[in-house]
Amino acid sequence: MSTPAHHSISDDDIVEIAEKYADTLRLLSDASVNKPMDPFVNLDWDSPEFRPDTHPERWILPPSGDTLGRHPWYLALPVERQIEIGKYRQANIAKVGIQFEAILISAMTQHIMTLPNGSPEFEYCSHEMIEEHRHTMMFQEMVNRIGVEVPGMGPLTSMIKHLAIPVTIASPIILFMAILGGEEPIDHVQKQVLRSGDDVHPIMRGVMAIHIAEEARHISFAHAALEQRVPQRNAAERFALSLIFPILIRILGRAVITPPRAFFTDMGIPDWVRRELFFKSDEAKQVFADYFVDLRSLAEDIGLMNPVAKRLWQLAGVDGPRSRFRSEPIRTLRR
Repeated sequence: MSTPAHHSISDDDIVEIAEKYADTLRLLSDASVNKPMDPFVNLDWDSPEFRPDTHPERWILPPSGDTLGRHPWYLALPVERQIEIGKYRQANIAKVGIQFEAILISAMTQHIMTLPNGSPEFEYCSHEMIEEHRHTMMFQEMVNRIGVEVPGMGPLTSMIKHLAIPVTIASPIILFMAILGGEEPIDHVQKQVLRSGDDVHPIMRGVMAIHIAEEARHISFAHAALEQRVPQRNAAERFALSLIFPILIRILGRAVITPPRAFFTDMGIPDWVRRELFFKSDEAKQVFADYFVDLRSLAEDIGLMNPVAKRLWQLAGVDGPRSRFRSEPIRTLRR
């Protein structure tokens, strides 16, 4: 059922939305039970191929998934320097993953304490937290094996961790928006790399394959949670949420995608390259906006895209076309 979220909905609509949501949660829980992925079972960490120094050129940043990997400054470097920077970059991305997942777990732990007995949402949230715990262990194993000391998020963005529980208490809707703001960009980048066929290191390829498979459920859950909750808010609440959404995904997207200044300092990357890669160039702006193509569709579908909100999406640098289906490749939208 598609409910016009910008209008009031009937009691029958609310019941139907709730039943559909419960069915979705049961399907997601069944998938977590029947298709678990344990990185310490599914990945052969002791294989010679998994040694970080095996064919080290595979640490060179893939042009499909990293703007630095296709930047002329990086491509002009000696292979050894490309490998060094690539290892730091990939280790730092994994460290950011650990930090983001830990924040998500702390918020979701708070959230499940508000759910009633018999709630299918409680069951699925519990499955998701277990999977996120395994992801943090997987990411940490990747960082340990690469052997580079990395900070993860920058000091300012890492302050997000102090807001997770207060935000969850204030509004589960904002929690699910924040989750999507962090998960969608990472999922987008990893899918681009795997779809491209770039020759990346087996550690990266194995970690990304597991993460993509399970994050598909996590992202589906957050979408469904918003589809179930937002239409039931009154007009004033929906308008406020429509303004919060683009600002939130801008903040979370930058937190997980933009490397900290320490990366550029430690690796001797000029400041003009940093600005061009992530802020100033038309390509940088387009790449960042493309991370949120599915969220633009979601905002439209649940009634959170009005003229004022649309302007905020533009000002936040997260506007653009909407996808026709979840995870639609960007190249098909450009045709």
